Amino acid sequence: MSATVRDRAEVALPPVARVYRSRAAVELKEFFRQRESVVFTLVFPVMMLVVFGAVLDYDLGAGVTFTQYFMAGIIAAGIVGASLQNMAISIATERSDGTLKHLSGTPMPKSAYFVGKVVQVLAVTVLIAAILLAVGVFAYGIDLPSGSDWFTFVWVAVLGAAACTLLGIAVSSLAKNGRSASAMVTPIALVLQFISGVFFQFSQVPAWMQTIASLFPLKWMAQGLRSVFLPDVLAAEEPAGTWELGRVALVLGLWCVAGLVLCVLTFRWQDRGTD
Repeated sequence: MSATVRDRAEVALPPVARVYRSRAAVELKEFFRQRESVVFTLVFPVMMLVVFGAVLDYDLGAGVTFTQYFMAGIIAAGIVGASLQNMAISIATERSDGTLKHLSGTPMPKSAYFVGKVVQVLAVTVLIAAILLAVGVFAYGIDLPSGSDWFTFVWVAVLGAAACTLLGIAVSSLAKNGRSASAMVTPIALVLQFISGVFFQFSQVPAWMQTIASLFPLKWMAQGLRSVFLPDVLAAEEPAGTWELGRVALVLGLWCVAGLVLCVLTFRWQDRGTD
């Protein structure tokens, strides 16, 4: 074997699929090693469910408790935390500490970095949903979706997570570091939760706030999830008088496209001034 062939063999990269799996495993390990991220992303939604379920334990009519109504909103909020907030903060931190610059200089395909992030979001989203559903069922007697409602639950959660993940990646480029990203994104996420029907019935939110909320994915994700946890009679409480699942899919899909465009236009591997 010639030296040239031997050198090429020595630097040959593993299959792309293996690189993707390895990067996904790294992202998951890093997430669960960061206590703050785990507490904020996994524990906070559960705490909100426990607190609101204990304090606001009343009947909304049609035999539906507020906790049953709240389940859809808190799952949607948990998805936003696992995707938009987590991505914006973690990527901004990795950019400011030089991790992204280092990764961009390695032979690893850059797409592997994003695949790892997506796998992390999906895994954490599934875990959040499972924990919240378990607490809801065993602590508050929540009625789980049945039949085709599970299909609706899955596509709403996946589309919502995809849209918010892409937005989180785009937003990360606006922050100097993880702290500034947290200070920027967290208040916005909390405001959106209040006006999108997470902590209150959406019909109780002032009309002008409903209009603002309808511009963002969280409102539509919460509405789509309400359709699987609530009886159809409560669809009359929605602004359009129906669950509008077609519009939910359209809006979340459009946010996926917009988020992808923003990622392509704004994503940076290094801080400003060091490119």
